[in-house]
Amino acid sequence: MLAGAPLSAGRSAKPRPPSVDLRHLKYFLAIAEARSISVAAQTIGVAQPSLSQHLKRMEEELGVRLVERSPRGTMLTEEGWVLVEHARRICGMLDACVEEMRNLSGEVRGTVNFGIPPSAAMALSVPLAETVRLELPNVRLRAVESMSTYIMGWIEDRTVDLAIVYDLENADHLRATHLVTETLDFISAPDSWPFDTVPGTPVPFKDLEGVEMILPSNGLRRTIEKFAHVRGVKLNVVMDMDAMTQIKELVARGSGYAIFAPAATQDLVSRGELVRAPIIEPVLTRPVHLVHHRDVVQSRACRAVEALTLKVVRELVARGLWEGTLAEA
Repeated sequence: MLAGAPLSAGRSAKPRPPSVDLRHLKYFLAIAEARSISVAAQTIGVAQPSLSQHLKRMEEELGVRLVERSPRGTMLTEEGWVLVEHARRICGMLDACVEEMRNLSGEVRGTVNFGIPPSAAMALSVPLAETVRLELPNVRLRAVESMSTYIMGWIEDRTVDLAIVYDLENADHLRATHLVTETLDFISAPDSWPFDTVPGTPVPFKDLEGVEMILPSNGLRRTIEKFAHVRGVKLNVVMDMDAMTQIKELVARGSGYAIFAPAATQDLVSRGELVRAPIIEPVLTRPVHLVHHRDVVQSRACRAVEALTLKVVRELVARGLWEGTLAEA
């Protein structure tokens, strides 16, 4: 090597990483939402030429075209849509961080969106809502009830902050706490009991082969079918229905039979409109999980509601108001 020659001689220069800051991202989101640079400029109070320069500089830094311009406004490119998703997530996380920092010295406050399937809602939603209102008066709990299949999608797209789910298959993106394990019972109308036994007598799983079943197409169905596959039991499903209330009504009318966790039918069983029986050989069970998305930083309010949920579930199981076995701490 010649004396005085620079050490980097003959080597390619290391590429400089793109310089994009939060201001650029917020400007870009304004353009994406307004679908017009002029409208976005008015909305955020920035001169239109300056906003156009910010967009141009951003495209040059990233090496892609983010919008297509036309007389009717702007339209996002494929690369632009990808950036919108990242920008919303980044700016949303920053806003949540700032809000939480401001609230740390005061009371817990905020809104928590909670997804809960109908069966769990029968046992949990009212006691949890009352407990949150009493112990977290500045937290608004928004409970949304739906089938677990839809709730999984809501967790993925951040529609809900917390959720109760049963099936964790393909759920590596979730953080899950096992709450309780429920048993699954055979459900019948009292006057339509299909076996030569007293209504409510334990039913061997294999005896369900000739029974006309009404089942949903959600995680409960997959759990039941897994047990059936292992035992070689062929269930006779005559009706598919993703509505717990309607399934229970059909069963009460003698139009078929179902399999549910005790929490799902305790209302009609207590009124004598349905009868439930344990399923044996084997006993059918399913776990109940409290989940949130791994990539989302939980707010202080969300963490507080999560802790209260654990507390309420323990109390409900201890008092026999939610039939099941508590998961080990």
